[in-house]
Amino acid sequence: MTSMITAAQWVPRGFAAPFPKKYELDESEYERIAELAKLQLDDAEDDLKEAQDNESGRDEQEGDGDQEMEVDGGKKSEKVNLDDDDLKEYNLDNYDDEDDAPGKGESMGIFGNVKNLAYYESNEEDPYITLKDGEDDEDEDRADLQILATDNLILSAKVEDELAHLEVYVYEDEADNLYVHHDIMLPAIPLAVEWIDLPVDKANTDKDARGNYVAIGTMDPDIEIWDLDTIDCMYPNAILGQGGNAGSEDAKNEKKKKKKKKNKSAKANDEYHVDAVLSLAANRQHRNLLASASADKTVKLWDLNTTKCAKSYSYHTDKVCSLAWHATEATVLLSGSYDRTVVAADMRAPDAKAPRWGVESDVENVRWDPHDANYFFVSTENGAVHYHDVRKAPSNPTATKSVWTLQAHDESVSSFDINPVIPGYMATGSSDRTVKLWNIQPSGPSMVVSRNLDVGKVFATTFAPDPEVAFRLAVAGSHGSMHVWDTSTNPSVRRAFAQRVPEQRGDAEDRLVGVDEDVTDSDSEEGEDVEGEEDDDSMDEV
Repeated sequence: MTSMITAAQWVPRGFAAPFPKKYELDESEYERIAELAKLQLDDAEDDLKEAQDNESGRDEQEGDGDQEMEVDGGKKSEKVNLDDDDLKEYNLDNYDDEDDAPGKGESMGIFGNVKNLAYYESNEEDPYITLKDGEDDEDEDRADLQILATDNLILSAKVEDELAHLEVYVYEDEADNLYVHHDIMLPAIPLAVEWIDLPVDKANTDKDARGNYVAIGTMDPDIEIWDLDTIDCMYPNAILGQGGNAGSEDAKNEKKKKKKKKNKSAKANDEYHVDAVLSLAANRQHRNLLASASADKTVKLWDLNTTKCAKSYSYHTDKVCSLAWHATEATVLLSGSYDRTVVAADMRAPDAKAPRWGVESDVENVRWDPHDANYFFVSTENGAVHYHDVRKAPSNPTATKSVWTLQAHDESVSSFDINPVIPGYMATGSSDRTVKLWNIQPSGPSMVVSRNLDVGKVFATTFAPDPEVAFRLAVAGSHGSMHVWDTSTNPSVRRAFAQRVPEQRGDAEDRLVGVDEDVTDSDSEEGEDVEGEEDDDSMDEV
């Protein structure tokens, strides 16, 4: 069995419901699902009609009378008369047709069987269940679902064999416990995960309303939004993109056009993405705004209250792979692309010329410095991390000069994060299977420790957002296992950030919390520690 985790993100404490509710399928929910899935149903009906037309055309060519049968290897043939009195009673002409007689069954659509199911609030009300649930069982189930105020959620986009889903982990720091609370089935390989703190698709949402939702970008062009406080959901709460406009005539017409032009690739437009969604970024100040980046070379801005695209931007000439909102200038969005440029654009001025920086290879990730809003980080495919001053934009990308450039890894820096609580603390993860921790000083970054955590190629490295767990680092990759590393238990980290870490008595081993997984990757390597002193300079000067 092969599996991998492609993206991960923490959820701050206090946002998850203490007791997540179980999904209930009532009449209104069925109608909502049917509306969201209407476009897919229309497609299925069109395909069925086309198939029936083709079949009827073939039948007319074959004729209605006698049929010829070959026997004995084709050497002998005889004609069978279907109008024979003895054969008429078997009604062979309609042998394969569905029996639509009353009382002999119902035709089943995609959701036909769902609506016909009878749902009861509890097993006590279901007349077909004779063994009733006791109060003890209900209390036990309720306790299993409980999320404490001191718990963190970790959202993990996972692919297992051909199955894609989002795993919602609960991390109990004091108990050193990490487990999967529930999961959400996804339609395609997930590429981006973004937590949303606002109720979605609510027209009259209060500006102070709190929610616990997740937006997921996949290989499909649509963005799905799910409620994390509801388990066993059948369908997303909202869909951003063409799939969310299932009932509109424009969506139907566009779908018909695509059928006529199957061999032509879809063109980018201002309404929705037409290719994979590679990155998502929620605006924490204008909380109803979500930005998305796609392989269709566009960046789109979505209004979560209406689930419609508010604006589309075309700043890049190749796939846009990473986004980050400015911490204080809430309308400024940083975007990185495979065209080897980074753009810092004000979303209020789409026609203005945006400052642009160039790098030596494809961009992997971009991040603003959470402790100094004038600077941002860029990681690249060739293993470098660049640090730029946004106030010193070059006249053209080829004239770009960074504050410093760090050759962090020998291979792609597929993920990295800047600690939001501890200034100057950076973590990088690479396809070379190592995770490295860095101490960024005025003179530049120096490596504190390097480890192979046996997660395979590293695709996710992200720090916890709360001060109580600021040293916790979630790490995941191509082996499909999630680990939380308490980096404060590492001696080199304690030496580098001594003023921020309480003194510990005696020697302590690195604290690594994970979920047991069966690892079958034949080329997995043993973990190694490579620790460096604070004054070791591993920075390449530009």
